[in-house]
Amino acid sequence: MCGRYLLVQKVEVLEKRFQAEATPGFVFEGSYNIAPGHMAPVIVGHHPHSVQLFRFGLTPFWAKKDMMLINARAEGDHNREDDASYKGARGIIEKPSFRKAIRSQRCLIPADAFIEGTITEKFGKPFLIYLRNKVRPFAMAGIWDIWRHPESGAEVLGFAIITTVGNELMRMLPHPRMPVILDPRDEAVWLNPEAPLYKITRLLNPLDSGLMNGYPISPSVKSPYASSQDLIKPTGNPLMTEAEVIVKRNIMLQGMGNYKQSFNDHNPEEPIKS
Repeated sequence: MCGRYLLVQKVEVLEKRFQAEATPGFVFEGSYNIAPGHMAPVIVGHHPHSVQLFRFGLTPFWAKKDMMLINARAEGDHNREDDASYKGARGIIEKPSFRKAIRSQRCLIPADAFIEGTITEKFGKPFLIYLRNKVRPFAMAGIWDIWRHPESGAEVLGFAIITTVGNELMRMLPHPRMPVILDPRDEAVWLNPEAPLYKITRLLNPLDSGLMNGYPISPSVKSPYASSQDLIKPTGNPLMTEAEVIVKRNIMLQGMGNYKQSFNDHNPEEPIKS
């Protein structure tokens, strides 16, 4: 599950990074704790050159009441044990809540980092997870839908983050899952409503752990109303030292001839800063 993330970039940075312009009336001042129900920036496939504000929480168009689904499992009903080695069917394409959206209503969800808790303590013991070498913002894979209130007719544009099995870094928390983080070179394919489904499902994999790191933060982040920068101050050591990251990255390069190097660099990383 990924129920919290942060984005503190100025709109100009988002526009440059995603080659898109903020829509008229766009107001987003950044947040250190984007929680379900909050409005947050997205780029949708139907308008790939616009940065829009949608609600974090998707309700399928056919629902009779507001459901506000925040995550969509790439495996659907498969791999309930969250086996990290799972390579089977992407059952999301069969789920009634997501099968339309995964085919034609995909979006990019800009983020600077995401927040995850442990299996047992959840947000009682949270960690901030980020991409090394100041790669931010990055894009999480999302889907969106429009729900209309059956009585008022009011429209709710909502999105959900697609999750997959956790990589080695996530299992250090421990936590079994993580958001799908897209390589920038795959973002155009993800946004294309006409892209073949097989090209979409093959992107639903965990990012290599050597490109990531994390550190523990205050459990104050549990409150959806908490929003100060103090929320992301480290309360302990990073999950991996720089030396460990470099070793793991070298192992990946030696074992994977087609490794994508979009986020490649050996320079040490600093914790997230505003």
